[in-house]
Amino acid sequence: MARLIRKRETLLFLIIVVMIAIFSTRAADFATPDNLASIFNDTSILIILALAQMTVILTKSIDLSVAANLAFTGMAIAMMNAAYPDLPLVVLILMAIVIGACLGAINGFLVWALEIPPIVVTLGTLTIYRGMAFVLSGGAWVNAHQMTPIFLSVPRTPILGLPVLGWVGIIIVLLMYVLLRYTQFGRSAYATGGNPTAAVYAGIDTGWTKFLAFVLSGALAGLSSYLWVSRYAVAYVDIANGFELDSVAACVIGGISIAGGVGSVAGTVLGALFLGVIKNALPVIGISPFTQMAISGTVIILAVAFNARRERNRGRIILRDRAAAEIRAAEIRTGAAA
Repeated sequence: MARLIRKRETLLFLIIVVMIAIFSTRAADFATPDNLASIFNDTSILIILALAQMTVILTKSIDLSVAANLAFTGMAIAMMNAAYPDLPLVVLILMAIVIGACLGAINGFLVWALEIPPIVVTLGTLTIYRGMAFVLSGGAWVNAHQMTPIFLSVPRTPILGLPVLGWVGIIIVLLMYVLLRYTQFGRSAYATGGNPTAAVYAGIDTGWTKFLAFVLSGALAGLSSYLWVSRYAVAYVDIANGFELDSVAACVIGGISIAGGVGSVAGTVLGALFLGVIKNALPVIGISPFTQMAISGTVIILAVAFNARRERNRGRIILRDRAAAEIRAAEIRTGAAA
């Protein structure tokens, strides 16, 4: 039992449960099944973006353009839906995924082929993609009355008490779990971030792995763009502004190492849910938006400090074990010589 509690995911889950219990003392209906389902539904887009960010971070990179990708792609498909209302919804969703993947591929190519640091590349493309959204729309909004009813209604349609948006989040979580745990790409991503030199000796193309991670991140951002635009029934240049930082925060809180190679899908999901519970609860108990930002920032710093300490201790254990092994080897050699 003690070993289970020491696991990051279990501890984070218990913290979320305690938070819900505390907040429910201030708002009686906060812990009801309907409200908890609503919180999960509201957090589903952040979960998808956090999983996209996690994939890139595992390879020792970062994608600061993920929310700007969402904004441009969301604007593009909203305008497409308004201009061509007869286009099937499936086609629009596929277009969103493809456009997002292409924007992610640009990041991946610059990191892979030109070997530009990922933070520099994605900081630049963050601005570029936001600017592209403005140029595409001319700064205008696409409002609900310009979009087709089916375009807006599908993610909101409830199935077994949970809207389609929430079910999409669950499906993406399961697919990402299988992808990162049981496929060659998943093993390559962990190896690329954990020990790039050893990965190269093992025959892994680390540059190609990073490129694929950025493409996957872009594709998930593209899918999120449709979910966002239809969920909130509006498309404008600044949608999802700041969500790139929320996606990184969810990863860090969930135990994903910024140094790469460490983390789990479950941890990322719990990190996103942690932020989702905070963002839904703090306004209910009357805490101002500025205080909410301070609380979120404090949590992120504490999570980073916790991760750094855990990794430092792990390194000390490895060195201690190695030293003990060398001492035993020396004793064996001395005994053999005698």
